[in-house]
Amino acid sequence: MKPLLAALALLASINHAAAGEISLFTDADYRGRPLTLREPVLNLEKVGFNDRASSAIVRSGTWEICEHKDFGGRCIVLGPGEYRMFDGFNDQASSVRELERGRGRDPRHDDGGWGRRGSRDDDRRGPPVELFADRQFRGEGVILGSDVQSLRSRNFNDRAGSIIVREGEWQVCEHDDYRGRCAVYGPGRHPLPRGLDGMVSSVRRVR
Repeated sequence: MKPLLAALALLASINHAAAGEISLFTDADYRGRPLTLREPVLNLEKVGFNDRASSAIVRSGTWEICEHKDFGGRCIVLGPGEYRMFDGFNDQASSVRELERGRGRDPRHDDGGWGRRGSRDDDRRGPPVELFADRQFRGEGVILGSDVQSLRSRNFNDRAGSIIVREGEWQVCEHDDYRGRCAVYGPGRHPLPRGLDGMVSSVRRVR
């Protein structure tokens, strides 16, 4: 029993260490009252921090900060680093969550993350985003050039199995209005992971 408990404790410590962490500050240049988060907050009003964030330090993970509760409205996405001032987003944050990042550039290749296998020369030309029902970028698809709060309007709700991104970074979420589990993808060809495969309901550009 003791070896099992020790193994569980070690696993818990590894998972905790791998979790993302962000610190928000009420003033620019990391001054004022801080708020450090390792879990999502659907409504910063409940912790006395609504519409107060002016700067941030992201120590690990990729975080989404939105102007309305439940991750609604305009959002910004921050990777690890220091953000001394929220230019155009000062004192507007109402919800915060860590995002899963889609597969980025593979250092073994020099093609910007498109991958050699199955890639085509015209993959980089075309609409900003395409969703496909099949995980191998085949089958019925839908072309997107702007945010879509609900893929029901495109008759493609809970159908996407893969995504091609040609410009910017795009967030795909399992529920309407960018709620539920989400992931962000940059340029490239990305099969959707378990938990999002066949479950995407909304898509928007975040960068």
